[in-house]
Amino acid sequence: MMKQYADESMIRNAVGDEETEKMLLPPYTEASKEHPLWPKVQEALRAVYDPEIPVNIYELGLIYKVDIQPETNNVFVEMTLTSPGCPVAGEMPGMISDSIKTVEGVGQIEVAIVWDPPWDPSKMAETAKLQLNMF
Repeated sequence: MMKQYADESMIRNAVGDEETEKMLLPPYTEASKEHPLWPKVQEALRAVYDPEIPVNIYELGLIYKVDIQPETNNVFVEMTLTSPGCPVAGEMPGMISDSIKTVEGVGQIEVAIVWDPPWDPSKMAETAKLQLNMF
């Protein structure tokens, strides 16, 4: 398991809330940010962790796309893993779906794992890099 060097509260204390909120966003994630359910779906994604890495999958940059349909509130998530040999590869889509199901008003949920583009540390939010001492 990777060691965590910082946490969100340490980062908030160091740079303040406004700057931390910017740093929490992974640079390459596409999302339906205008949809009213997005903040709660984003929160649900932040609640899911890879058991071997002490940072949530959203800030790790594993979520490439979140599409929330305006008419149905169905949610489509396109994600990747840090490696094709990830031991939780078979479980991760279910973990994500289960977390999103807790959001009131969400319709059907589909989670797809993709390998292109491959994940690399540049996809991580700044907070994740700080937490894992990857600067």
